[in-house]
Amino acid sequence: MTRVAVLMGGISNERAVSLASGAQVVAALREAGFTVTTIDAGADLGALVAALTPAPDVVFNALHGRFGEDGCIQGVLDWMSIRYTHSGVLASALAMDKVAARAVFAVHGLPIAEGRVVTRAALEAEDPLPLPYVVKPAQEGSSVGVHIIRAGDNRRAEIARGWRFGDDILAERFIPGRELTVGVLGDRALEVTDILADAGEFYDYDSKYAAGGSRHIIPARIHPAVRDRAMDVALAAHRALGCRGATRADFRYDDTRGEPGELVLLEVNTQPGLTPTSLLPEQAAHCGMNFPALCAWMVGEARHGC
Repeated sequence: MTRVAVLMGGISNERAVSLASGAQVVAALREAGFTVTTIDAGADLGALVAALTPAPDVVFNALHGRFGEDGCIQGVLDWMSIRYTHSGVLASALAMDKVAARAVFAVHGLPIAEGRVVTRAALEAEDPLPLPYVVKPAQEGSSVGVHIIRAGDNRRAEIARGWRFGDDILAERFIPGRELTVGVLGDRALEVTDILADAGEFYDYDSKYAAGGSRHIIPARIHPAVRDRAMDVALAAHRALGCRGATRADFRYDDTRGEPGELVLLEVNTQPGLTPTSLLPEQAAHCGMNFPALCAWMVGEARHGC
């Protein structure tokens, strides 16, 4: 019987999300017949290595955020020759770094918003782009640190002074309209979900993880050509970054002037959330794969190395 260690918790801003994902995964894998142990990954790397010794057959990586989905833990597991779920070192690092990912997407001709990287001092001094625009950390997930700056908004300097997500700030043109997302399993795009954020002005942290924070419409009620384009772009982005296993591509879709509108790729998540409100499990279920089967598929796709 396959022995799976579920790696969860971590030391990023998304620790709580990871613990929630991990708890769901543990229950699903046990239901699927695996022998499961849990590891709460803290700041002590030596303790983590000790917890992985002797090595399990597979590590199910349920970590989110920095150190968990940016290539760091992937490198440790590669060093130890332990198979693990989701993407490898390079793809994880590229996807987590929004600036690097944008460069990859641009080379492959994928649709991205106009943007630039600025310092905190530069943001405090002036608007980096015409209003409205979005500022976000270069290396965070779950919409942590994301702000929309609109006309008449006087928060720009305050946001810059209070910035705590590193020196680089990514500013992008704000795309009005809707939030769409597409899950990818291996070489297959699943479906397009239309996300209606009820808890905030966009699909922010609370909308993603609070009960009742958002509503998910699957399949999305959008123009068929846009659905096909979103599915194609999600799979192309997955491949361009060199991802494996499961990913989720997030989009903005501007249909404010009618359909078909403008589709813009925001990012690829190499560690999609696996909480009760998460999008990838919903899409898998829509395609006939229940949650235990989805987790079992991820274990079956686990490997180490690039």
